[in-house]
Amino acid sequence: MEERIVSARFLAEDHSMELSLRPRFLDEVIGQDRVKKNLKIYIEAAKQRREPLDHVLLCGPPGLGKTTLSNIIANELGVNIRVTSGPAIERPGDLAAILTNLQPGDVLFIDEIHRLHRTVEEVLYPAMEDFALDIVIGKGPGARSLRLDLPPFTLVGATTRPGLLSHPLRDRFGVVGRLEYYSVQELAYIVARSAEILKIPLAGDAAEEIGRRARGTPRIANRLLKRVRDYAQVVGDGIVTGDVARAALEQIQVDPLGLDPVDRRLMETIMVHFEGGPVGLETVAAMVGEDSQTIEDVYEPYLMQIGFLQRTPRGRVATPQAYRHFGLTPPERIRAVGEAGL
Repeated sequence: MEERIVSARFLAEDHSMELSLRPRFLDEVIGQDRVKKNLKIYIEAAKQRREPLDHVLLCGPPGLGKTTLSNIIANELGVNIRVTSGPAIERPGDLAAILTNLQPGDVLFIDEIHRLHRTVEEVLYPAMEDFALDIVIGKGPGARSLRLDLPPFTLVGATTRPGLLSHPLRDRFGVVGRLEYYSVQELAYIVARSAEILKIPLAGDAAEEIGRRARGTPRIANRLLKRVRDYAQVVGDGIVTGDVARAALEQIQVDPLGLDPVDRRLMETIMVHFEGGPVGLETVAAMVGEDSQTIEDVYEPYLMQIGFLQRTPRGRVATPQAYRHFGLTPPERIRAVGEAGL
């Protein structure tokens, strides 16, 4: 089986590893300077007023630190955090049970908040705005509404697709943080920090090499670090050098830009089978053998970030840069668009 550096296959491994590698306070966070500085101000102001922090929405591709930041917010406030996800809250009663068990000032973190059921959202609105829970008792003409007061709390929502959030829900977040892909230098710092925690000896440009191929994502950088460590332990002398890192990453088919076999198959499908596009997402997903939502949420954002792919109303289109990287000659119309700077 081919190694997929963004696959769900490693979620359990990621979870156990990330618990030890995650920073616990804002001063320990590398990168995301704007979001970090804003959060520091808002948290300090809330602590001075002895009020709960306003509700926070964190947006960005997977692996950039949304869950980590939610835990940091709770640590900085000195309160407990309750963690759940949108798909896990199936009924309004599930959400009501969570909300009524919160303590004053607690942080409630909802991952994938864009996947909340609409009926659940209706319960969340008064909880966020008025710290109250409206419960309907009975059915038919005898039904009546009961309002329960909730302790003041901070909701932290995380989403990879902010466009799918309903307007009423999005408008109730007072703080919105948009996480961006990390630079190679920032990822090299993260790799060096993780290597120190895991007691992995690094030498030369190993950290920078791993960071360069980590797709701008700390989660992937830490995963690649562990794969390189395994290679160095078995094939080398245990020391991760730049040459060892390059050899290990080539072994698992991660190229210098961080593209893995799925990325290459996806781009080659568009470039070779559909002459650069446009081609629909479902068609590409069927040919690549991946779920369309996974392609849209996990693979495409990075390919767009490095300028290899464009989303158009008619479908996905490969760029001249992608053809150059794969050593292919672009069709005339693709070349013309690239020369025009469109």
